[in-house]
Amino acid sequence: MSHSGTTLILIMSIAVLAPLLAYAVGRRLPVPLVIFEILLGILVGPDVLGWAHTGPLIDGLSELGLAMLIFLAGYEIEFGKVRGDTLRRSVGAWLVALALGLGAGVLLGDGFHKGVFIGVALTSTALGTVLPVLRDAGDLHGRFGTVVMAFGAVGEFGPIIAMTLLLSGRNAAQSTVLLAIFAVLTAGAVFWALRPRPPWFSRIIARTMHTSGQFAVRFVFLLLALMLGASQALGLDVLLGAFAAGLITRLVLTGAAPESGPAILEKVEAVGFGFLVPVFFVVTGIEFDLDSLLDGGRTLLLLPVFLLLFVVVRGGPVWFLAPGDLVRRDRSALVLYESTALPLVVAITTIGLDDKALTAGEAAALVGAGMLSVLALPILAMKIRATAGGAPGAGVRKTVTGSESW
Repeated sequence: MSHSGTTLILIMSIAVLAPLLAYAVGRRLPVPLVIFEILLGILVGPDVLGWAHTGPLIDGLSELGLAMLIFLAGYEIEFGKVRGDTLRRSVGAWLVALALGLGAGVLLGDGFHKGVFIGVALTSTALGTVLPVLRDAGDLHGRFGTVVMAFGAVGEFGPIIAMTLLLSGRNAAQSTVLLAIFAVLTAGAVFWALRPRPPWFSRIIARTMHTSGQFAVRFVFLLLALMLGASQALGLDVLLGAFAAGLITRLVLTGAAPESGPAILEKVEAVGFGFLVPVFFVVTGIEFDLDSLLDGGRTLLLLPVFLLLFVVVRGGPVWFLAPGDLVRRDRSALVLYESTALPLVVAITTIGLDDKALTAGEAAALVGAGMLSVLALPILAMKIRATAGGAPGAGVRKTVTGSESW
């Protein structure tokens, strides 16, 4: 059997084993599923057992998994809730984080070129990783979940824009023009998505929902392919297209088939979280350069430094600009959730390695810090809310009339 075939079997075996381990450990400690996927990937990878190796097929599936993760994060955004003052605060917090991140990156990277990669990575939020944790805890659809979603959406979308403008290798003017063209295309797609769909559209969705036709699911993946293709044709990062596709898909399905939307999302999530997304996280573990990290010296010291900077650079502005109606415990939990980073860190370090701006050790330290953030910060956030009596929908101050201040 080819190396790719053997590696794919190992990846899918880990994808099956990881939920079992998460369930067994979760009765004592709620460890995010992705941690088991990444750690088991490291175990079977070249630096430990040496059983799994990447190649064109595995890399392609991993890239699709990352795109699907970002797509699902975009789909979760509810425009009716993520707007107004909360959105303005989210954007402001990220812009401050970008300034702090670039400053810290330049100091640590001893130069602007390397510092940009480090700085942008420090501003990211792993929204696609955080949302399942919130959903499983029952916090996703309350006020607290809405705020996490708003800040997290900007923390996911902002770094993708920054990657396009600062890390593409083009001059800023050219990148801005291409980004503007993509924005116009996306705006046109949003306008189309908001238009009423003809009656036959919703009928076909309903009639094929439980047949081999699966019109709605195929339509969703067509939208994803179109947006990925548009971003790639313009020389932009495909993650930008994936996020935009998630936003557009939600608008289309909400307008055309609101009653079927949850069922369609379940089917798309089954493909994403059942196959493609686990491939991405396991491959992240397989490709993790453990030897470079454990060489000691500066590289190993950078790991806790980067983890602290995730909290300070990304979380600090979130603390100060969080909506005033959040009580202290929820503000603290919000900081921890927003400081959780990994998928975009992997993407940014991959570009940095290809560009020879980052060393293997620096990339491993950044990814390692991202892994630790995914492991530790959501657990701490959940414990803070649980210890303080947090519950779904809780965490907002009451006005003098007794009504919730949202």
